[in-house]
Amino acid sequence: MKFVIRGGATLSGSIGVSGSKNAVLPILAATLLTRETCILDNVPRITDVESMMSLLKNAGCDIRWTGEHQVTTCAGDASSYQVDRHLIRSFRASILLLGPFLSRFGTITIPEPGGCLIGNRPLDAHFEGLEQLGAAVKKTNEGYRLTRRALKAGTVVLREASVTATENILMLASGIDGTTRIKNAAYEPHVQDLALFLTRLGVSIEGIGTSTLTVQGVREYTGARHSVIPDTIEAGTFLIMGLATGSPLTITGCAPDHLDVVLATLASMGAQFDIGKTSIRIKRPTRLKNFKIDTRPYPGIPTDLQSLFGILATQCEGTSLIHDTLFEGRMGYIQELVTMGAKATVCDPHRVLVSGPTELAGHTIKSLDLRAGISLLIAGLIAQGTTVINDAQLIDRGYERIEERLKKIGADIIREQ
Repeated sequence: MKFVIRGGATLSGSIGVSGSKNAVLPILAATLLTRETCILDNVPRITDVESMMSLLKNAGCDIRWTGEHQVTTCAGDASSYQVDRHLIRSFRASILLLGPFLSRFGTITIPEPGGCLIGNRPLDAHFEGLEQLGAAVKKTNEGYRLTRRALKAGTVVLREASVTATENILMLASGIDGTTRIKNAAYEPHVQDLALFLTRLGVSIEGIGTSTLTVQGVREYTGARHSVIPDTIEAGTFLIMGLATGSPLTITGCAPDHLDVVLATLASMGAQFDIGKTSIRIKRPTRLKNFKIDTRPYPGIPTDLQSLFGILATQCEGTSLIHDTLFEGRMGYIQELVTMGAKATVCDPHRVLVSGPTELAGHTIKSLDLRAGISLLIAGLIAQGTTVINDAQLIDRGYERIEERLKKIGADIIREQ
C-alpha cells in the first residue's frame, strides 16, 4: 500500500483529533478484568485497535463496534486463551494482556511482542514489577510463561518509569486484596485514563497523575462506560504539520494541557497559537528559528513526536539538535529525508543535527514505522513535486483514515493499493 502526495500546497481549515491510541489499547485489555459489559466511546478506527479486539475475541470476549467510534465488550464468557502468535508479534501493545490475564485466568504464555522497529525494548520492567506482586515468570521455547503463584499486595518499585509496565502492574494490582503502592510509576495522560477507567470498574486508586499510585484491589468489578481521551500524539502531529507547511490550521477536539512542554517549545521557536479549552489555532506562521530538544517521559516532549520535530527542523533557520533519549532506532527516517534533499547528520543512534530552511523535493520513500511514516507523509506535503510513500499501512496503525482527513483541509493525497 502506498500514499501518493503532490506537495507544496498551503493547508487551511480545521482538523479534528481522534481518541488516543495509547489510551484505548490498555483500556480494551482491562475490560478482561470484569464480567460485566463495558462501553467505550471515542475509540479510533485504527488497525492496532482492530488487532486488540481480535485478541480479545480469541479469549472468548463478546466485542464489537456498536457505533462509528464506540465499542461494546463483555468478557463474561472469557475462559481460555489461544495465542495468535502472528497477531501478538504484529503490534507491541499485545504485552498489555499480561496483567489482565494473570489477574483473571492465572496464567499466560506469550511470544516476544512485535511492533515498530525503533530500538531495544526489553520487558524487564514488566516482569520485575509483576514478580514483586507474586507472579512467576519463566522463559520457554514459545516465549514467556507467566503464572499467578501467590499474589500479594505490597510495594512495587519500578527501576524505570515504563508506561506499559505501569499499566500492567496497575491492572494486576486492581484484583489483589489489600493496598498496593506503585513507585516511580509513569503518569502520561493515557496512563491516567486507564486509572480512571479502573476506578469506574470499582477500584480505588489514589495519586492519579503522579509518580506514586496507591491501589486498593477489589474482588468483583462492575461494568463501566468510558470516553477515551483525545490523542496527544495526533494533536502534536497536526500542530507540527501546520507549522511545517506554513498553514494556519485549527486543531479541534484535543487536550492542550497534555501538550504544555510541546507548545512551550514551539513558542520558543517563534510559533504563535490561540489556545482554547479543546482547540489550538495556529496563527499564520512566520519563519521559525532553530531549536534543541530531547525526548523525555511526560510531561516532557514524547519520543513519538521526535521524528515530527525532525521534519520541522528542515524548515527552520539554522541548525537544530534532536536527541531521542529513549530509543536508539528512531533515526532511520533521516536517510529517507536526506533523499528528499534535507541537510541532516546523524551524530550517533540517539542524536541528529538538521539544518534549514531547506526546500524538499518529491521522491519515492519508505514508511519505516508508524511515527516515521506520518513524519515522512508531512515531508511529502512540504516537498515540491510528487512523493510516494511505500508501506503506508504502517501509518494506519495510529491514524484513522488520514488521507481523507487531510484532503478536507487541502492536501493532494491519494491511497493506492
